[in-house]
Amino acid sequence: MSSKIESVQHQAVLADDVTPLSADRLPVPGPITILPRPEPAFAQAVEAAGGTVAELTRETRGLIWLDYGRADELRATLDAHPGIGWVQLPWAGVDAFSGVLAGMDRADLLWTSAKGAYAQPVAEHALTLTLALLRVLPKRARSTRWSTLPEGRSLYGLNVTVIGAGGIARELIRLLAPFGTHITVVRRSSEPVSGAEHTVATDALPGVLPTSDVVVVAAALTDGTRHLIGRAEFELMRPEAVLVNIARGPLVDTDALVAALAAASIAGAALDVTDPEPLPQGHPLWVEPRCLITPHSADTPEMTAPLLAERIRLNVGAFLEDGRFVGVVDPRIGY
Repeated sequence: MSSKIESVQHQAVLADDVTPLSADRLPVPGPITILPRPEPAFAQAVEAAGGTVAELTRETRGLIWLDYGRADELRATLDAHPGIGWVQLPWAGVDAFSGVLAGMDRADLLWTSAKGAYAQPVAEHALTLTLALLRVLPKRARSTRWSTLPEGRSLYGLNVTVIGAGGIARELIRLLAPFGTHITVVRRSSEPVSGAEHTVATDALPGVLPTSDVVVVAAALTDGTRHLIGRAEFELMRPEAVLVNIARGPLVDTDALVAALAAASIAGAALDVTDPEPLPQGHPLWVEPRCLITPHSADTPEMTAPLLAERIRLNVGAFLEDGRFVGVVDPRIGY
């Protein structure tokens, strides 16, 4: 007799990211269009919440944009259809649409993203990369002979600094709990984050880095966070420290990272995102023995599709009924 074992599915990490809108801010409900091309799974999510999927016309009131790029096309669509009052973007980060967000002179246009939706798979990847660096797996994977040099560190009890306080950071804090790590969160404000021993504002980052064993970059990319980790920050880090970036490539100054690794001023870096991206063939990071690179694969379409479908379902419900949107984007700050 056999029994089917159901796999555990990822769930969105909502934290406090549900935003109830007042009546005067609610977009006018109506038909919803999915672009650049319709996808059955997401159309089903719209319909499951009671929405209607329709071709783009002047009657369209909601827009689900499924392409990470094509920002100019999105802008043109919104300019040509001013009746659209709500736009759902496909990813947690909205930096690819920063020009559209900043350039749309419409206070009535509501933007939502997938922030928090993909936190579980990305945090899982961050933990994977952290353990790989501490156990010197980049070097081990490149080796062609048995090493007699005892190397490797345990994650247990280390000082972990997480830059960012969104869903990824919160889920990573949960995953780190069994390791007894001492977690400091660096964010825009010093408002405490549950599970972190310390929470400090971004301008306090230089004071945190000298005692950090692991630095995980999980912040949004904005004009103010570009090259948040650069030469000065690497100089503050300990030679035993490792850096993990699972957010956006430009948060880390690539040239400064190359120099820090070459000088062994940090022990290693693991990157799921790079600047430029894709990282070109022949770039020095590809042959840097202290560096581990994964090709922006912390979350795959197989992982994200059901999570985005659920985000769409929730926000269509908010669009049509209760106004409790998830993942509302503030165009002024870019996330």
